[in-house]
Amino acid sequence: METIAKRTAEYLLQIKAIKLQPSNPFTWASGWKSPIYCDNRKTLSFPEVRSFIRDSFCELVKSEYPGAGLIAGVATGAIAHGALVADKLGLPFIYIRSEAKSHGLGNQIEGYYEKGQKVVVIEDLISTGGSSLNAVAAVREAGCMLLGMAAIFTYQFSKSVDAFASAECRLVTLSNYSALIDTAVDTGYIGERDVETLKIWRTDPSNWGKNI
Repeated sequence: METIAKRTAEYLLQIKAIKLQPSNPFTWASGWKSPIYCDNRKTLSFPEVRSFIRDSFCELVKSEYPGAGLIAGVATGAIAHGALVADKLGLPFIYIRSEAKSHGLGNQIEGYYEKGQKVVVIEDLISTGGSSLNAVAAVREAGCMLLGMAAIFTYQFSKSVDAFASAECRLVTLSNYSALIDTAVDTGYIGERDVETLKIWRTDPSNWGKNI
């Protein structure tokens, strides 16, 4: 997985799905200041990257979640990735909304599934883990058997690690924040002087950069 983590990080930096700007931080919707911005939806626009992520997910599902019978994508960012994975594995696919619809049948889960099916949830990005675990709860409430989640990238926040542990949900990712920093240094995307700033941000993201 180490090689996969590095290659995934290289692709994300190459296509600018991830941008690192320690000296000119971004502002997230939450109001947090951040030296990193990640939009993994961009991976869908690059066939080579898209195929690499699909194939890596497929190998991950087969090795880490044997017996999977249903793939679920988290709306909206992971719907396409989940569908690609399900198609290559020859498995049925569903997707999970952030909340139940207020009209029609009021579904939170779209697609056909049966109680007891073994499900792997596909996600594009793990930040605090809240929205991802909301999808996990929906799968369980539907009576399916959750095997775990697979995601493209995680910031490795302690909050998300604790949240997944509390929810008793296994998480496996293609890449992560640590691998990203190492790759960014190796490729010259950032200098060694930026590493400490990036590491400090991850330990306390909600308070980092408030004086900037």
